[in-house]
Amino acid sequence: MRAPFAAIAASLSLALVACSPAGEQGGAAGAPASAELAPEFTLQDLEGRTVRLSDFRGKAVVIDFWATWCPPCLFQVPELNAFWKKHRDAGDVVVLGIAVDVEGAPVVAPWVAEQGVEYTIAIGDEGLARRFGAQGFPTLALVAPDGRLDSLHVGLVEVAQLEELVAPLRAAAGAAPQGAAGAAPQGAVGAPPRG
Repeated sequence: MRAPFAAIAASLSLALVACSPAGEQGGAAGAPASAELAPEFTLQDLEGRTVRLSDFRGKAVVIDFWATWCPPCLFQVPELNAFWKKHRDAGDVVVLGIAVDVEGAPVVAPWVAEQGVEYTIAIGDEGLARRFGAQGFPTLALVAPDGRLDSLHVGLVEVAQLEELVAPLRAAAGAAPQGAAGAAPQGAVGAPPRG
């Protein structure tokens, strides 16, 4: 009986801490971000399409900074998959995973397929994650519809907590004028079917 308990305890402890390249744990979850605009980026997703943060203006954006070498990042995937499945058709929220692996798509793509990731994955780097304020992985950065960095959350964020955090941003997205700025880029929201 001790072995299963030890395995469960080890899994839970992995889920509650964050990885960092130096092996240090990340900062506190829910750290408020500044009222400044989130850092702009232009990245490639796993299918080679361009993904720009500014393309999602008018929507709430959930960005997951993660790495294949980070065990706790594994636990964030089912939470984000569930959140994305619930909201992908509403059009007011985007879930974007940004991998920070230096090896890029050759390492990231097999991991994404193995874990069944259903939202868009783009290839970034630790420098971009640090510009957002990430101190460990996984880190969720929540971006408001106006492009402001709303908050950062280091470590596992479960669906119920994510729902609470994103609700005011989704409400703001619903109140934002719908036009070119709020339109989704062709083929950039969500992950294409993986076969």
